Amino acid sequence: MMRLFRIIRNTLISLAVLYGALFIFTKVVHYPEPIASIKLGLAPASKTPTLMPWHVIDPSDKPIALPVASEKMPAEIMYKGTSLAFNEFLKQTDTNAFLVIRNGVMTYEWYEDGVTQSTQLPSYSVAKTMTSIMIGQLINQGKIKESDKFVDYFPNLKAGTSFDLVTIQQLLDMQAGVGVSDNYPSGPSGWGVAIAQMYATTDLDWFLKNNRKMAFEPGSKSEYMSVDTQMLGMIIKKVTGKRVSDYFSKNVWQAVGAKYPATWNVDRIGGTEKTFCCFNASAIDYGRIGMLFLNGGYAGPTKVIDNNWLKRLSTPVTTLDRNWGYGAQVWHPYPNTSLALGLHGQFIFINPATRTVIVKLSDNPTDSDHESDTAKALLEISNLKN
Repeated sequence: MMRLFRIIRNTLISLAVLYGALFIFTKVVHYPEPIASIKLGLAPASKTPTLMPWHVIDPSDKPIALPVASEKMPAEIMYKGTSLAFNEFLKQTDTNAFLVIRNGVMTYEWYEDGVTQSTQLPSYSVAKTMTSIMIGQLINQGKIKESDKFVDYFPNLKAGTSFDLVTIQQLLDMQAGVGVSDNYPSGPSGWGVAIAQMYATTDLDWFLKNNRKMAFEPGSKSEYMSVDTQMLGMIIKKVTGKRVSDYFSKNVWQAVGAKYPATWNVDRIGGTEKTFCCFNASAIDYGRIGMLFLNGGYAGPTKVIDNNWLKRLSTPVTTLDRNWGYGAQVWHPYPNTSLALGLHGQFIFINPATRTVIVKLSDNPTDSDHESDTAKALLEISNLKN
């Protein structure tokens, strides 16, 4: 019995020492404490919104009504070269919510068990498009210009390298060259890479100060890097003098007539929004953002996106992954289509030819290769004639 007691005691002491060492390490690298970091690393996409601190984004006092009609989805849909029953397509692609909006009418609405219309689901890089909408507003207001350099707003971050030459335009079009690769390796080893550090960090200012090394010269090529969007978010906060969530709530979320509150995860309460990701909202309100692209930037009588910026959002200026067009934080997988795309299968797919918006929010594994095949399926659905 005494031997068992000593074994248990020594095991507990070892675990306490290990936790203490991990706690000190996470403080040094500005990560959440160890248990919180482990939870964040292991959670499915849909469970992450409350695993990091957040700021609340208030909805509209008078939500814009979204008419409802009934549309049958196709019995079969092509996915990865195979014809699947539509419900099987939803299942195989780990779907949590699927909406179709045609001509401003919601014709199809489906949720996984445990998910409702009001459930806040993460958007991951769909947040990049939200960030770009705010940047466009500030440009329209004359508060910033695309030719402005990042260090014009943050002279304390000058590095004496080509980092100091990075412009807002280059950040918008993924041409800045700041060396934080968007490599999302799975498993515990993935938490050592810079993109994971930026995702989990409790101090974004500290992160950027320590990640200003350049991967290529600004404007010399295009490479998808989430740090570009984070730098845009920092500019929004600096120029407006407000939390990004507060500016977004008043100037975008309430303006589009959002029905439900949203959240934006931050490095710490009162800190900085992770504008490259981490925006969480209901599927129906994501659809309202997509509708702006079809309605000339209007939500009801309110102009949310001016004509020049709507054209900027709708026009590819470079080619990135999957040979898709890209510009101003929006993908263009097919001619005259737009897509806000996020990790783990988050889609706002916009097809102006049929005036269709499709919202698909999912829990795809990190290492899944699904974007091209899912986009093809969404294009097929968007082109259906009712």
